[in-house]
Amino acid sequence: MKTSAPSSSIEDYVKVVYSYTEWQDTPITSSQLALRLGVANSSVSEMVRKLKDQGLVDHQPYSAITLTPQGTRLALSMVRRHRLIETYLVEELGYSWDEVHDEAELLEHAVSDTFIERMSAKLGHPSRDPHGDPIPGPDGSVELPSAMRMIELDHGHTGRITRISDENPDLLRYLAAEGITLDTRVEVVGRKPFGGAMVVRIGDGAQRAEFDLADEVTSALWVQSLEPHEGCVLPAR
Repeated sequence: MKTSAPSSSIEDYVKVVYSYTEWQDTPITSSQLALRLGVANSSVSEMVRKLKDQGLVDHQPYSAITLTPQGTRLALSMVRRHRLIETYLVEELGYSWDEVHDEAELLEHAVSDTFIERMSAKLGHPSRDPHGDPIPGPDGSVELPSAMRMIELDHGHTGRITRISDENPDLLRYLAAEGITLDTRVEVVGRKPFGGAMVVRIGDGAQRAEFDLADEVTSALWVQSLEPHEGCVLPAR
C-alpha cells in the first residue's frame, strides 16, 4: 500500500524542531514549540502525540522533544526546500532578505522535488541561504560552519559574520541599512560601562566603522574566527 505524504503541518513541526537545535544543543520543549508556531499548547500536545505515533519524534510527558532518524530526514528535506526557495527569491527575483521567510513558508509545501532540484541547479547548488544558514544536500548532509554568537566573544576577537538569525525582520532591515551583512569583517573592541552595549569595528579599510550593538543584535550574529593571515600581517622572523 502506498504511504501518504506527510501533511504540511507535520512538515512544519519537524522543521521547527530541527531548526531550534541546529545552532545550539538544548532540545525544544512543547511550550517553546507552541510559541514558535503561534499555536496553543494543547494543539502542540496533540500533534506531538501524532508525530510520535508516526515515528518522527521521541517524547515523554514533561520532557523535551527530539527527532528520530526518520523525523530528521523529513526535517532536512523541508529545510532544504525552504532555504533554496529563500535563496532563489533573493538572487533571482530581487526580494530583500527580510521578506523571504514567509514567502518560503508558503511555497515549500507547494512545489515538487523536481522543481527544487532544478532550482538548486539554476542557482549553482548553493551551500547557504541569504542568512548564512547551511542548505542541506539532497542526501541530507549538512555542513555547519565553526562559529560563535558575537555576544559570547571576548575583547579583541576578530572574525567574519557567517550567519545572521532571520527571526526578526526589523533587525534584518537595520543590519542591511548599516551594511552589516554576511562575510563582513568584525573586531570586538569591548563593552560600554555598567553592562552597556558591545562595541565592535565592522568592515574593511575605508568602509570600517565602529558600532555600539545591543545584546539583541549581538545574539543574532554568528562569527567565524579569522585565520591568522586574514586578520593581520604576521611579523617577519
